[in-house]
Amino acid sequence: MRPKTETAPRGALRLAGLGLAASLVLPLYASTAFALSEIKREEIPAPVTPPKPATDQSATPEKSVPMPDPIQTPATTAPSGTETPADTEEPGDEQPAEPDATPTEPGGATGPAAPNLDPEGPLPEIVYDLSRLPEPVARMRTLLVEAAKTGDIEKLRPLVGQGEAMPQLSFGDIEGDPIAFIKGLSGDGEGQEILAIMEEVLNAGYVHLGEGTDEDLYVWPYFFGIPLDKLDPRQKVELFKIVTAGDYEDMKQYGAYVFYRLGITPEGRWAFFVAGD
Repeated sequence: MRPKTETAPRGALRLAGLGLAASLVLPLYASTAFALSEIKREEIPAPVTPPKPATDQSATPEKSVPMPDPIQTPATTAPSGTETPADTEEPGDEQPAEPDATPTEPGGATGPAAPNLDPEGPLPEIVYDLSRLPEPVARMRTLLVEAAKTGDIEKLRPLVGQGEAMPQLSFGDIEGDPIAFIKGLSGDGEGQEILAIMEEVLNAGYVHLGEGTDEDLYVWPYFFGIPLDKLDPRQKVELFKIVTAGDYEDMKQYGAYVFYRLGITPEGRWAFFVAGD
């Protein structure tokens, strides 16, 4: 620090600046409970009235006088008595939500209507030729398409059957009238949306799955039996006739088609019409 040999006016201003610096800096060293981030630039008083000159013991070295730069401290420092973000515990209730961020693998449901693809296995043949269907299968498909085209959900009633002959319409239990249940699935409330989906599904290509087993089925659309990452551009166009691009992106996380599919047994029994995994 320079000797005080300057003229009276400059010396007074000099001492005023040192007094101001001491008044700002000393509280910083006196207690670590207060952070520099508490001192805002606009709160630093201008030396309008010269403060009381500081003593030699309280004077601060000249290099510590410029305070504005150290004022910029990280925002993580908090006032005394306040928890910092580092000390704040993570909310425990939000942690279990993590598993929902990534959909589970297909397999929550079981049975022939549930996706069961082997990514390494051979792909089933995609068939468009309806003449290759066994006569009972072709007849049931025709009846379902004709019923769907009428726009009357009640036309499905004779095809639903009763008891064990009823098709699977959900992966859960169904209470009450199955036709009323199908109607309730329709966004329009009358069943036309579901009938349109059924017709579109049955007009797509099909696959023959589980041949020679107890789960021998003809299933529409063929996407049910093909991993989504194996579809070529032409097949994706056919897929988008049934689902939206947003649906497709969601299903890619499962790796399988999980929208509406319909199965018919070789004997011509309507086996299922479900969506989901």
